Amino acid sequence: MISELENVIQAYAWGSHSALAQLRGAPHPTERPEAELWMGAHPLAPSRIKLTGATLGAVIDAAPAEHLGPQVQRDYGAKLPFLLKVLAAGTPLSLQAHPSLAQAREGFAADEAAGIPLDAPHRNYKDQNHKPEIICALGEFWALCGFRPVPRTLELLAELGLPELAPYGGLLADEPNEVGISKVFSALMRTPAEQARALASATTLACLEKSAKSTRFADELRWVARLGELYPGDIGVVSSLLLNLLRLEAGEAVYLPAGNLHAYLDGTGVELMASSDNVLRGGLTPKHINVTELLRVLDFRPLEVAPLRAVAHGSEHVYVTPVREFCLSYFERSAGSPSLSVALEGPEIWLVTQGSFELSAAQTPPLTLRPGGSAFVSAATGMLSVRGNGRIFRARVAPQAAV
Repeated sequence: MISELENVIQAYAWGSHSALAQLRGAPHPTERPEAELWMGAHPLAPSRIKLTGATLGAVIDAAPAEHLGPQVQRDYGAKLPFLLKVLAAGTPLSLQAHPSLAQAREGFAADEAAGIPLDAPHRNYKDQNHKPEIICALGEFWALCGFRPVPRTLELLAELGLPELAPYGGLLADEPNEVGISKVFSALMRTPAEQARALASATTLACLEKSAKSTRFADELRWVARLGELYPGDIGVVSSLLLNLLRLEAGEAVYLPAGNLHAYLDGTGVELMASSDNVLRGGLTPKHINVTELLRVLDFRPLEVAPLRAVAHGSEHVYVTPVREFCLSYFERSAGSPSLSVALEGPEIWLVTQGSFELSAAQTPPLTLRPGGSAFVSAATGMLSVRGNGRIFRARVAPQAAV
């Protein structure tokens, strides 16, 4: 079964008014921001089969063995274990982290026991799943990702020279490790509201002044100043000084495990994750923040962050991560390239971002996809033929050997 999908576009406030429309060849700028294009069976915004209008979840429920294959069904039940998106950040997203599987189950049970409605704005957990994720940039993409090694953060604070931040620098200098990071971040998150507003304002002004003069941290200071302008008085402006700033070029990716504090700042990317919508926020947002729960799930170990590049396996370029639920890869083909035969072991979603591709299989009518178009391919398809030119992404469950 090869089925073209109709997908939901999420109109979150931080979305772009042009990126997703340009991808689809639709008129732009759009009236509402378009933030995420969801491709999958998540109940909050399930894809539909274009030919019949049935949700992808309902199709899978009706014949899980056929669509998921025996191994995926054994591991995950009658559920598609991954969710594919195209994310377009017109303005920065909130500082956020996602729980581990155990933390998600515990948190969901606690919210249920407290009688908090699933759609309540103060609810922490929407489901019982974890949400590791990877995003591959389609162009220049900026993100904050994980806590920076302490020595470099101390250098940044010294260059900034803001007296109000000296006590936090002292804590880091005394314990230049995850313990010190935890103490500083916890102290910032628990700062009284009036003091937090003053600290965020002073930080914004200092970063704005120093960004033009800095030789080592110009980008970091420029982005903190920008965050301060967008979220005046938000303590997340100050917390962002603790995080790695990452710039991705087209084709580069970043993998985000459970507990990684991060924020996508600007750009468009193909994002693949375990099928979950659990988000715990830490600032840069008017939405609910549960400080105690956030601190419970965060991983404060400092990270050296670098772009993740795909590994070539023949014609396929694969982003290798340690998770089982998903594997992201792409094929880049030029005009006149021969068709490819791709063996399927489980359910897959294919997405075209450039050019045009035809997907076909035995006893299945061929399907042509253009930019922004996607298709669900069931495990029972067995062997898929792919012909075309441009770039097409493949989302699937990770092969056992790749985990």
